[in-house]
Amino acid sequence: MKGKPPEHTKFPKGQSGNPNGRPKKLPALDLIMANVMGQEKDGITAAEAIIMKLREQAAKGDIKAAQLLLDRAYGKSKQNIDITTQGEKVTVPTIIFTKDKANE
Repeated sequence: MKGKPPEHTKFPKGQSGNPNGRPKKLPALDLIMANVMGQEKDGITAAEAIIMKLREQAAKGDIKAAQLLLDRAYGKSKQNIDITTQGEKVTVPTIIFTKDKANE
């Protein structure tokens, strides 16, 4: 079905289709996380303790721990994903725009 919806299915002017709006996120979850991760024990924050534990696991050969640390520190590596051509090569035309000096 293309075009505008039928008049009888439209909301009256001034009435929202979602009167309660978007649901609120959990109460200040970002602040709670910052507070919890910043808590210190023996002079080390929770965030530092987690990172040190990941480092320890990575040094013992835990590939997932190493990958998580490296991804967070340096970003994930680029991955080429072909979702349209099923592996077949596709020639993509290149369009070059030039300034037409005759119409200046």
